[in-house]
Amino acid sequence: MSRYDPSAFPPFAVTVDLVVLTVRDHELCALLVKRGEAPFQGYWALPGGFVRLDEGLAEAASRELAEETGLRAQSLPGSLPAGQAPAGAHLEQLATYGHPQRDPRMRVVSVAHLVLAPDLPSPRAGGDASSARWAPVSELFGEERNDGVLLAFDHGQILADGVERARSKIEYSSLATAFCPPEFTVGELRRVYEAVWGVVLDPRNFHRKVTGTPGFLLPSGGTTTRQGGRPAQLFKAGGATVLNPPMLRPES
Repeated sequence: MSRYDPSAFPPFAVTVDLVVLTVRDHELCALLVKRGEAPFQGYWALPGGFVRLDEGLAEAASRELAEETGLRAQSLPGSLPAGQAPAGAHLEQLATYGHPQRDPRMRVVSVAHLVLAPDLPSPRAGGDASSARWAPVSELFGEERNDGVLLAFDHGQILADGVERARSKIEYSSLATAFCPPEFTVGELRRVYEAVWGVVLDPRNFHRKVTGTPGFLLPSGGTTTRQGGRPAQLFKAGGATVLNPPMLRPES
């Protein structure tokens, strides 16, 4: 170690960016913030920030999540005992982005994280953000521009990767329940799948599949009329991590 010279290597910074997804008004929405400072001042971007010297990646992502949304991270789906409702938002590492020119300030490597939570309230801007909003994913994809403004940095690609991760994982894992409250109906869970996948599913087939998949759902013992009509049975997330058989996404 006596011969090791850290100054011989170029310095670079590490950030965490958050793809925060929720379902609002039966639509999959992503959290965007408008940057109040350069670079990309006035551009919409994903929430996030620099990793501090005294924290790890998971700590930085959890801190940014709390600062931007007031949420705390929870354990991964399936890691809790059967019938126990998770608290907070689902948080998992998504991917790392390190193109040399992705940030005009200096060499910056971003470790993106995916965050999923039930119907979240209107966001509050914080840090260097001048405003924040929920943007329907259906309005963001298929177009290069959002409100006439390109997303800052490479956040368009990060967002696309995060949405595809969510769409893929709800096929073979219990991750869809992360969009639901602690107790939910099969109909509410179906609308999560419809919002994330952007499709319409047959209610009877869906009910048969999810209630017939071992460990996916656990009856809570209650009912609700919040959807109108006859009382619907309430469920909790079961202890299954992997769904067998999987919930295959319909071909578009």
